[in-house]
Amino acid sequence: MSGDSEEKTFEQNIESMSGLSAAQMKAKIKELDGQCICNMCPSFMGTGEEKLTFCMIGRSSIIKEENGCICPGCPVQSDLALRWDYYCTKGSGRQLSKK
Repeated sequence: MSGDSEEKTFEQNIESMSGLSAAQMKAKIKELDGQCICNMCPSFMGTGEEKLTFCMIGRSSIIKEENGCICPGCPVQSDLALRWDYYCTKGSGRQLSKK
């Protein structure tokens, strides 16, 4: 979100992404994967999981235990104004915002 004079809220970010095509969303997730730090998380490490950006794609089918969460320090969480944790076990930001 660099260049924005005002930080967007999570809801504004999700709204702006809701109009993306499937291909555009896949490209956006791939871009966010490059910033994601899931692979350094205690809950992720050693599980064999290969996916990243659970905050966007939803919970992992592999990660079952919450062994620590580093989401609050992730650039993706900051960029998208996310405010939850343990996306790998709880679901995406969009899913959590509806709870």
